[in-house]
Amino acid sequence: MKKLLILAGIVAALALAACGGGGNSSDDSAAAMAPATTSDTVAIKDIGDAGRVLVDSNGQALYTSDKEAGGAVMCTGGCESFWMPLTIDGNSPTGSVPGKLGVVKRPDGTNEVTYNGTPLYSFTQEGPGEVTGDGVSDAFNGHQFTWSVVTVGGGTSSPDTSSSGSGGYGY
Repeated sequence: MKKLLILAGIVAALALAACGGGGNSSDDSAAAMAPATTSDTVAIKDIGDAGRVLVDSNGQALYTSDKEAGGAVMCTGGCESFWMPLTIDGNSPTGSVPGKLGVVKRPDGTNEVTYNGTPLYSFTQEGPGEVTGDGVSDAFNGHQFTWSVVTVGGGTSSPDTSSSGSGGYGY
């Protein structure tokens, strides 16, 4: 009976956390988890230790790959199971960000948003307001990728080479 009560308490706590807690918390981490409130294709959001990063209209942090500088799209097939391309209809991404937004044509014909010429992706293993893919190294289609969250300054953060997630997604 005691184990059942503990389990019920854990389930209730998880359900409450999934709903964003309760009440009028002024906790900064709760604010960081909230989706961006913008209709822009790309925006800037302060996300915890990562700082001010580029996010999509849902508040998902945006990443670039070291292999795709200059606009070459190499993340295809199984890679897209982990790294979702930020695609748009048309050729005009919107957003007030330093640097240049553009598009590149993907092999499947869709338009992927670029930042300073490099294609942008969200990490499917995280939610809005999270940055867990920074520094992840993986391999797809014979290519080794290292992913970096895009920071406001126009660059990307330094990959954390001590990350335990590094190398965990080789398909």
